[in-house]
Amino acid sequence: MTAIEKLKNLLSHEILPDLEGAIDEMFAMVERDKTISLADREELEELQEMHAECREILIEIEAKELEEGEAEELLLELIDAKSE
Repeated sequence: MTAIEKLKNLLSHEILPDLEGAIDEMFAMVERDKTISLADREELEELQEMHAECREILIEIEAKELEEGEAEELLLELIDAKSE
């Protein structure tokens, strides 16, 4: 399996679902509390930015615009971030 395939699988099956779950939880909290703190707002914005970046990477993969070396670097970064 190439680094591009591994990256696509990691993004599609782990990272994006995790981000979507966290974003949904934040929205549920806002709906329940009818308010959001500045820290929570910043966290929500960060989660949404990460989600958008991951979607962009998937778009690049589908368009065959991502090189194997770049995919390896991204894969290592995401694995490191996920393990923290």
